[in-house]
Amino acid sequence: MIGCDLGSNTIRIVQIDCATKERINEFERIVKTGKNLEKSGIISDEAIANILNALQDAQNFIDFNCDKTKCVTTQALRVAKNANSVLEKIKEQFDLDFEIISGEEEAKYTILGVRNSLLRQNINDENFALFDLGGGSTELSYIKNDVINSKSFSFGILNVSEKYRKDLESGIKKEIKPLIDFAKKNKKADFLVATAGTPTTVSAFLQGMDYASYDHQKVNGSVLYLNDFEKAYKRILKLSKNEQERYCGANRSELIKTGILIVISIMQNIGFEKCIVIDDGLREGVALSLC
Repeated sequence: MIGCDLGSNTIRIVQIDCATKERINEFERIVKTGKNLEKSGIISDEAIANILNALQDAQNFIDFNCDKTKCVTTQALRVAKNANSVLEKIKEQFDLDFEIISGEEEAKYTILGVRNSLLRQNINDENFALFDLGGGSTELSYIKNDVINSKSFSFGILNVSEKYRKDLESGIKKEIKPLIDFAKKNKKADFLVATAGTPTTVSAFLQGMDYASYDHQKVNGSVLYLNDFEKAYKRILKLSKNEQERYCGANRSELIKTGILIVISIMQNIGFEKCIVIDDGLREGVALSLC
């Protein structure tokens, strides 16, 4: 089964073997769907071209006609005035139907992908918290057995970076306040799971992997402490621009630095000193939902 996730910063596609629940093929590309969306209210022509080019290249890795496919898109398309036009262009060129899902649906699919990964890592999934820091939204969930309490918040590394260029730290403090209030209403979980690009990039970076040599198997199940994020932030700041791009991805280093500051602030305020990093997320959950 094939799951497609068109996010506010990245498009991620995976093909899953339902028997083993393992990845067969995968594709990922930074497309900056939500770039300048905060000001313009629309998905730009540049972003649309990036998305279409990415899907064209994805066909070299994944045959969309060989398996059942489900495609979803999230915050950027939720708020963009030209969302329908963008999705019509994708449909016309690739015959793929992307569904705009709510933040709560996004959390549901992400939890499915994360739980599958936790079980593969032999990690008990009965009582944990999960936060998914995306490009345009962030979801925080508390999972106890089959009882799930999730909430989506309309901030992510892309829109926070654009909105608070001059005063990033105070902007982060303002944006995460509703998330902290939500966390206080939930009972303490046994452990915290972090998914999406920032924690996975930090884990890979501290293990010595650059963007080109990224290995999700080495990242899945790794543990990061608060001081690991702080250490990574300081080390990335000292790198040259080219080296930052090498480890964080092209045109991605500023977003990762913003993401690290958000992660640190969230962890400090919701009471976790460490997190388990899981690479599997929304796209895997979407594919697994078809199994």
